[in-house]
Amino acid sequence: MNTIYIVIAFLAGCGLPLQAAANARLGKAVASPFAAATLQLFVATVLLFIAVAAGGALPALGRLGQAHWWQLLGGLASAMFVVAGIVFIPRIGAVTTIGLFIAGQAFTSLLLDGAGLLGVVQRAPGPFTWLGAACVAAGILLIVRGQRPAAGAPPRRIKPAWVAAAALCGGVLPVQGALNAAVARTVGAPLVVSLASFAVATAGMAIVLALVLALNRNERPTLGGLCAVPWWAWLGGPVGVCYVTTVFLALPVIGAAATVGFTIAGQQVVAILTDRFGLFGLPKSAVSGVRLAGALVLLAGVVSIKLP
Repeated sequence: MNTIYIVIAFLAGCGLPLQAAANARLGKAVASPFAAATLQLFVATVLLFIAVAAGGALPALGRLGQAHWWQLLGGLASAMFVVAGIVFIPRIGAVTTIGLFIAGQAFTSLLLDGAGLLGVVQRAPGPFTWLGAACVAAGILLIVRGQRPAAGAPPRRIKPAWVAAAALCGGVLPVQGALNAAVARTVGAPLVVSLASFAVATAGMAIVLALVLALNRNERPTLGGLCAVPWWAWLGGPVGVCYVTTVFLALPVIGAAATVGFTIAGQQVVAILTDRFGLFGLPKSAVSGVRLAGALVLLAGVVSIKLP
């Protein structure tokens, strides 16, 4: 049983580079990353509603009221994570931002497991857990060091507050998984939980978009470019559904740290393949030995965390 959840967590992480590429392509088409994110979340919500209706699970929507109101706010983590990427990447760079996101995810998940927070089953850390955590940290550092910034990019002065905020924004994803898992125990219908999560995420992102449009006159989305986007540019929402649903299903079974760790491992494997072979319409780029070593150390750390 555990093996199944390990595999689906890894596969869910494999989809994240595709989601990032799809969102970026859609963002160019509508001339606004905020509008693109809102659109992708809305598409995912509509697809989930259709799936819930087709599966006869609409009555389970009534059981959402039995969950604590704050447990239903997990979807805001998706909106927060998207906004964080849009805000931090231009300021501290994509490599640093992604590294901090991963670090935040990894160590928040360890905290959830170790302290048994938000309904997560407490798992006392053993020697393999600490060894795995050290390997994950080392792997993240190697991955970041092994990725080269764009040619000619000026050196960045990174404020400590940005570092802390980026890591914090990465940490909201395991919290989202724990909250959704708690709602799932009450509702008993995984797709309904995902629907509620994405509906909240869409509403949160729509509010952010409205604020951006009100405060920034240069942000003017357009729908004219949507007809020209490739079909895979619409997969960001469905991939997000698979990721969110997998995390809250796997988390109670294999633990927060293992779930998040295997999704990160899958993400890094496909990210390396994407750079090496120019997948999803992205330019090819060399993959350094340091980055490959970092991915292997990260994967070894994740496996170590799962050991008894």
